[in-house]
Amino acid sequence: MIIVIVVIVLIVILALVVLGTYNGLVTARNMCDEAWSSIDVQLKRRHDLIPNLVETVKGYASHETEAFENVSKARAAAIGARTPQEAAKTEGLLTQALGQLFAIAEAYPQLRAVESFTQLQAELTNTEDQISASRRIYNSNVQIYTTKRQQFPGALIAGPFGFSPRPFFELEEPTDRQPVKVDFGSAAPAAPAEPAAPSDPTPPTGA
Repeated sequence: MIIVIVVIVLIVILALVVLGTYNGLVTARNMCDEAWSSIDVQLKRRHDLIPNLVETVKGYASHETEAFENVSKARAAAIGARTPQEAAKTEGLLTQALGQLFAIAEAYPQLRAVESFTQLQAELTNTEDQISASRRIYNSNVQIYTTKRQQFPGALIAGPFGFSPRPFFELEEPTDRQPVKVDFGSAAPAAPAEPAAPSDPTPPTGA
């Protein structure tokens, strides 16, 4: 009789451990998915701002067709991303393309004074900040979820119960980790001064 009671107690304890571990994994996984949804919303907002930004710059630099095409292609690739790995790669390329676009805008003081451009600048800056903050939260939740999957007893039940890994959202190039800089408060750099004409050489002194 005592043996039966001990076995029952052990079974109950085991069931509670499995249940607690399972619920912990579910919670951690849901937090990852929720955090990724927040990133996705901010990325879509970023994508929606870009066409208006391109059209505004075109009004002052319509000849920069290559830069506009690069931004459009990068935006299309970013919109088509379906996983954090794909998003990290395509958003990095989009960041580079936007950097080229803003480098062009630096050369046009009139453009930097246009109200619609400054509004887009402020919205894009805010969106970049939101993406950066959401990414930190997402990666933190992925770290917690990954730890739960790897620790005992989570490692025993993660696979059989379908708790698949969640990838980190990390930009591939170190230079892409910084948000796009869109502060045009300072004036564009002045053109370099032309070098001074060389002075006449001193005639040799006679012996």
